[in-house]
Amino acid sequence: MPESAYQPFEPARRPGGKPQRKPAYRVLVHRRYAHLWAELPQRIGLESAQQFYDHVAFSPGTVSPINRTTLLAGKAGRPWADGFSRTVHYEISGAGRINYQYNDAYTYGATGDAHRVVVILTIELASH
Repeated sequence: MPESAYQPFEPARRPGGKPQRKPAYRVLVHRRYAHLWAELPQRIGLESAQQFYDHVAFSPGTVSPINRTTLLAGKAGRPWADGFSRTVHYEISGAGRINYQYNDAYTYGATGDAHRVVVILTIELASH
């Protein structure tokens, strides 16, 4: 992520409460979609929202065993910044989709510690 005073991402808490074990990745949601993130349990169900969170918090680079995940092709799939993955398109049981990217060693600034992060770029809850 480019270094600036503007911080477009904020922490995304797990719907329904803390996970049983500490997540491997810190999940961040773009502030433009924070209200949709908060509505996720009501819109798609708590179980589906938790399944998505658990997928991105623990294994964002793997194929989801529950819902379909694909890499976006072309310009839409390009990494958001250096070190980030291509955009992953996660379908939430026909209710919509969430696009995210992950970085296994993200540092903010020259002196920051490396952290694993997932950034949720878009949330679309209308059906295809």
